[in-house]
Amino acid sequence: MIELVLLACLVDKPESCRDVGLMYSSENLTPMQCLMQAPPQMAKWVGEHPGWKIMKWSCRRAGRYAKT
Repeated sequence: MIELVLLACLVDKPESCRDVGLMYSSENLTPMQCLMQAPPQMAKWVGEHPGWKIMKWSCRRAGRYAKT
């Protein structure tokens, strides 16, 4: 499985950041498809999490980063 991994920081406190993993429902999703679908997924996440800003993002195999 592929997941979209975001590094999100508080707008008012930019030194306070966390990793967020967003799983895609399709098991056959390729890394390229993840990259193409990322912008609308990130826009949705930001809309649901006011006060947070996405600083970096990437597509990776699920479970390949340390959750904080």
